Amino acid sequence: MEPDTKDLQVINTAWQIAIQEILRMVIRDMYHGSGETAFNAHVKRIEEAAVDSIYTDLRLRGTSEWTEILVKERASSFVTTLLTSFTYDRA
Repeated sequence: MEPDTKDLQVINTAWQIAIQEILRMVIRDMYHGSGETAFNAHVKRIEEAAVDSIYTDLRLRGTSEWTEILVKERASSFVTTLLTSFTYDRA
């Protein structure tokens, strides 16, 4: 069972890195031209919308309360960590 857990962790880490890099490029390209304040506002808006969407989607799926709470916490934490890692590149 140990190798399966490690394989799953590797896959999850690879997906997280890939998603982060894709989003970083997309967000940078879409919002860079408006200045740093607007960039930060856009990232915050995306974060809030993503967390709201996570909560709504789980309610619609009819998951158990325990699963819903756990997934909400983990997914919301991932979204916040990911989006707060984006910084405005002045270059």
